[in-house]
Amino acid sequence: LEELGMVWDTADAQFAENLAAARAYYSEARTLAAPRHATALDKPVGQWLTNLRRPGGLGKDPERAARRAKQLAAIDPDWNPGGLGWTVDWQRHYTGLNALLAAGGTLDEILPGVTYRGDDIGRWLARQARDWTQLNTEQQHRLSEMGMKPAARPQKTATQTNTKAGATKGSDAFQRGVAALQQYIAREGKHVVGRQHVEELPDGTSVRLGVFLSNQKSRRDRLTEQQLAALAELGYDWAM
Repeated sequence: LEELGMVWDTADAQFAENLAAARAYYSEARTLAAPRHATALDKPVGQWLTNLRRPGGLGKDPERAARRAKQLAAIDPDWNPGGLGWTVDWQRHYTGLNALLAAGGTLDEILPGVTYRGDDIGRWLARQARDWTQLNTEQQHRLSEMGMKPAARPQKTATQTNTKAGATKGSDAFQRGVAALQQYIAREGKHVVGRQHVEELPDGTSVRLGVFLSNQKSRRDRLTEQQLAALAELGYDWAM
């Protein structure tokens, strides 16, 4: 029956079609860290991959989810950067840097304005050197293997130290907010959050989720690119 084209599960058949599109996209981009608007074989592969990375995106059945994750990893082991501790945006720029170096470029030549597939790799590279301490160990290791080093830091004054402490505190609060959003979306299956809703995290932390989401939207022009990317990956188009 299968040789005659019998489809036992339409969900698996659709997944296979999108997987073929993902494979085609990877053959050109060398990554599955596709922007949400990316297409391949007339399929919206960028949005499809974004959906898969969300909590429960691979399906509710654990066996099927594991099988699908294995199929995606066979194309690109880093298909889900969130599991590694960084964003899809970071992974795509990292792949672009790899491509430019493989083509004969050097780190000194990759300055702001040097792009790869529409992404400004030079600007991204300068930001990685500047914000080196905010990268996790694996990110630092991958960049170090390319010969990259953190930017030299000026001597800190007391004012600079206090400012950095405040920024770190704000970053921690943002990460708690994102974790609460992920938990809420996975449980409720929706992105709209009531203004007064409070989400309880497993560690006992309470997050005023409605207020958090409203605040991020109103100050989106002051969020970092990584923060915007984290919100966009959760499905909030205004963060794109």
